[in-house]
Amino acid sequence: MEFDDYLAQKNINAVFFRQQEPEIYEEWKQLFEQIHPESFTAQKKFLLNDIRRKFQLR
Repeated sequence: MEFDDYLAQKNINAVFFRQQEPEIYEEWKQLFEQIHPESFTAQKKFLLNDIRRKFQLR
C-alpha cells in the first residue's frame, strides 16, 4: 500500500497535507514505508485525527 492511498483511506487529503506540512508528511511517509500500516496507525492514532481535521478529504 502506498502512503497516499493510506491517507485517502483515513480520509486525509494527501496533496494538501504535503503542501501545508511537508516536513511532517515526509517524516510520516518514511516511517510508513518501514513498518506495517496497522503499526503506523497505532503509533500516530491521535495525530492522525488532528491531521484529518486540518486536511479532510472531501
